[in-house]
Amino acid sequence: MTGADELRKRREQEAVRIRTALNRQRGEQRANTKGGEGTVAFVEERKCIGCDQCTIVCDDDAIELYFVDVKSPLMTVESNRKAKIIRDACTGCRLCVLACPTDAITMIDR
Repeated sequence: MTGADELRKRREQEAVRIRTALNRQRGEQRANTKGGEGTVAFVEERKCIGCDQCTIVCDDDAIELYFVDVKSPLMTVESNRKAKIIRDACTGCRLCVLACPTDAITMIDR
């Protein structure tokens, strides 16, 4: 094994170790997220990427996607989707919080 191969292998092992530690920490933070009947999900629009993961896991049909026009000096994007919580339907189960890849969804007091 050459020095470059050994270095590449060590970097890959270190990357796995770091990824595992970050995932463990993220899981602990999410496990401490409050939930239940007294809470409701809240979407921070600027973090939402419209990936649809929250709507897939929501058994209560409490999340819908809507379209937002994004205008900038360079271009207009007409298919930018964002998630919206239907507060009356939300049971506070936290599944959407766990599914969100960008941490755009949090639980707040009802």
